[in-house]
Amino acid sequence: MNKNFYSLGLMSGTSIDGIDASIIKSDGKQSLKVIDNFYLEYEESFRKKLKKSIDSCITKSRFQNQLKNIKKIEKKITYLHEKACKLILNRNKNINIDLIGFHGQTYLHKPQKKISIQIGNAELLFKLTGINIISHFRDNDILNGGEGAPLTPIYHKLILSKIGSNLPAVIINIGGISNITYLENLNENKIISFDTGPGNYLIDKWVSMKTKMKFDKMGSIAKSGKLNEKILKKIINNPYYKKKFPKSLDVKDLNLDQVKNLNLQDGCATLSTLTSRSIVKAIKRFKKKPKVIIISGGGRKNEFIIKSIKKLLNQPVYLIDKFNFNGDYIESQAFAYLAIRSYLNLPITFPNTTGVNKSCLGGKLTKI
Repeated sequence: MNKNFYSLGLMSGTSIDGIDASIIKSDGKQSLKVIDNFYLEYEESFRKKLKKSIDSCITKSRFQNQLKNIKKIEKKITYLHEKACKLILNRNKNINIDLIGFHGQTYLHKPQKKISIQIGNAELLFKLTGINIISHFRDNDILNGGEGAPLTPIYHKLILSKIGSNLPAVIINIGGISNITYLENLNENKIISFDTGPGNYLIDKWVSMKTKMKFDKMGSIAKSGKLNEKILKKIINNPYYKKKFPKSLDVKDLNLDQVKNLNLQDGCATLSTLTSRSIVKAIKRFKKKPKVIIISGGGRKNEFIIKSIKKLLNQPVYLIDKFNFNGDYIESQAFAYLAIRSYLNLPITFPNTTGVNKSCLGGKLTKI
């Protein structure tokens, strides 16, 4: 019988709004029990400071030039991750955590240049928590020819297995960027995954630029706007959408140039339709049509996007919450799971998920 580990996964995503924390119990293979989930929101002043710093690091040299300031931000981020750990552990005092999966905050992701930089001090987090830390999940993949992203597909496979989904099936995560995992059978080497295009990032950026709001709650602004088909066609003609997988994006690959002259509502409608159409475009590229389509991530709450996807596909689309998984915490759960797999020397990335040469180990252990 395989040993089960208690693992705490931490994720600060491209939305840069806070830290998701999840505790799971798993053997890193087929067993899974989700114990708890928790969210620590960044203070607005820190969120703005962090976003400004990330936005300015458009190249590796820019990152290096700002390293002194970034190191201060990294220390703050690490302390905030420790706070998230403390708060979720205080709610689960009967559990001894074996591992912490620490993704950190992505600053720059340029897979074509074999660059993916995340900040977060694993050594400091270990000193603060006294728990073995697994970090640097992307490094080994990139060294072996991969893009370092997406990293969640092997966890998506486990979810599809646990819910007994008919295959082929897809899980789509709509975060800042949207990604898709396609499973035709349960062979992990056959998992296909890639970034489909923007998720919430451009919509959030547009709304925060035009209003005092941070995002389009439930897609209500988009619902009141009118799609600009001409502009959408220009955007979707970007070579990325035609490019074969594996492929991944940085939020810095996305911009608002095409919609800048639209009003708030029409811009929202057009950007939200971009998210839904690029997802549908990706789904339709698979030779075998998926029987089950499941959506997770913050974007699943955007009713405009979900309705648009359903209309374009003309088949049932399910929110992952229907299967008793909280769609806000799939990525933090995934990093808890990846931490266990890394600790057990099990592969975490695969040729059809990141483009790595062969199934690849990942994650760096920081321990006593």
